[in-house]
Amino acid sequence: MCFAFVISLIRKDNGTADIAYGWGFVLLAWITFAHGMPGLPALVANILVTIWAVRLSVRIYLRGIGKPEDFRYKKWREEWGKTFVVRSFFQIYVLQAVVIYLVSIPVMMLNVYNGPLVFGLISLFGLVVWIKGFVFEAVGDYQLAHFMRNPANKGHVIQTGLWHYTRHPNYYGESLMWWGLALVSFGTIGATHSLWFAAIAFVGPILITFSLLKVSGVPLLEAHFAGQPEWEAYKAKTSVFIPWFPKK
Repeated sequence: MCFAFVISLIRKDNGTADIAYGWGFVLLAWITFAHGMPGLPALVANILVTIWAVRLSVRIYLRGIGKPEDFRYKKWREEWGKTFVVRSFFQIYVLQAVVIYLVSIPVMMLNVYNGPLVFGLISLFGLVVWIKGFVFEAVGDYQLAHFMRNPANKGHVIQTGLWHYTRHPNYYGESLMWWGLALVSFGTIGATHSLWFAAIAFVGPILITFSLLKVSGVPLLEAHFAGQPEWEAYKAKTSVFIPWFPKK
């Protein structure tokens, strides 16, 4: 993240943090994998993290080509004034580094602590949860990109596909993926260690879910659209996070 911060100063775009975000998880995953005692569940978890991170980072990079800095970072640039560089380093890059480390706990635990070489029922259920989360994030992102490419949709709010059931299917999907990995970690490590110790894996999904719901995800985006009639009507009938049928 320190490297990403330097690049952001050159690019004059703090969106660099979003591109680097996924790669931080990949770095932690494979370093701990190389120095630990991993079994098959750990190998699979590392591959899943890499798939998620590559898709996310490439998508964010391609989406930002030729476009100005994200509205959230642009707002902070204006508000922070002369303290922008220092506050960017600590409030964006250092903070994200801490988040990456804590959210990665289930994967790092899988890599460091020896567990069974096969998947148990809880671990298999975790894989199913991860797959569901990945589908929600990837499909939600695709549907949004497709919607935004149509000039006729400019100024309108997407309300079709997964967005018909939740206002943030991509955030829901990301949260679900980390709950899935935590279940894989808990099921694997719990087979050879204390269940209380294995439960530390849930620090990751709890933190990322809280962050998405209360800090950097949902609140910032919803504040951006607040007051727009179409958005307010959509908000009144559609679940904010967990998919559900819209209110009549």
